[in-house]
Amino acid sequence: MALDSGMRFSRRAALLAAGGLLVGCSRQPEVSEVHLRLATGPAGAVYRRIGGALADHISEQVPGATVTTVPSGASTDNIRMLRAGDVHLGLTSLDALIEADGSAPRGLSAICRLYDSHLHLVVMAGSTIDEFQDLGGRRLSLGAHDSGTEFTSLRVLRLGPVTVDRRHLSQAESAAALRDGSIDAMFSLTGVPTPAITELAQQHPIRLIPLDAQAGGLFTAYPGPYAPAMIHATAYAGVPATRTVAVPNVLLARDDLPDDLVYAITDTVFTHTGAITSAGRDDAETLPEAWQINVRTGISTASVPLHPGAAAWFRDRKR
Repeated sequence: MALDSGMRFSRRAALLAAGGLLVGCSRQPEVSEVHLRLATGPAGAVYRRIGGALADHISEQVPGATVTTVPSGASTDNIRMLRAGDVHLGLTSLDALIEADGSAPRGLSAICRLYDSHLHLVVMAGSTIDEFQDLGGRRLSLGAHDSGTEFTSLRVLRLGPVTVDRRHLSQAESAAALRDGSIDAMFSLTGVPTPAITELAQQHPIRLIPLDAQAGGLFTAYPGPYAPAMIHATAYAGVPATRTVAVPNVLLARDDLPDDLVYAITDTVFTHTGAITSAGRDDAETLPEAWQINVRTGISTASVPLHPGAAAWFRDRKR
């Protein structure tokens, strides 16, 4: 779904728009309207919330641009929609994007790295599951089909190796099923804290199962997108610090988006992080994941190339 080839979006307009310098000006540069679709994630997921915040803020800061969010299964689903041309922008975990040979899908490029997701393995406090190997034969949600959770969870199970009774539920559905006893455990690859698990922990005691050995296995088998990490004790009510694995998330764009438009989007992301962080539109809720957005790590997208417009912004930033 390429943009109208006649769309004009000048570098000067992009810079003025993203920098907020048009306020109070009597004459604004002429920018044709452009409507963008941004693929986010399922209910109860950080992707849904941070994608909405990004869409709102880009729409506010880039004149002529309107961004509409598209709910999805998350990472793998978003990549599929981007490649099919159903959306222009999308969120994905880095491991779901990089091919086995280390390459990225053609036609797509990164605007920036946003924040890191952590793999959660959640059980109820009274569960007899105490470690990863106890999952054998249990009812386990791997996340929604085409999600980053499903992608990473399947890798972890293959490395185990552990055979489970697989269920494919969204984060919100997984939390409800775990609470009701319909499943024994759930995986969730998401920002910390994530709404579905936060709500579950506030209502019922839960535990997180350590995944430090699995983190090491992923790091060895798939060099690049994985790193050992910690879910801190402050993340969820009554849950101690737990070792796990982290995966970066990136904001993707189709290659056919105009360079100047992507330049303006990139500038908006990095110069208005505070506004994105506090973008709890219906309440006072904040987006702590957005605090991870910074220029130093934003350029680190591994083997995934930056969109030329984003690359130009990072180059200009260094001058």
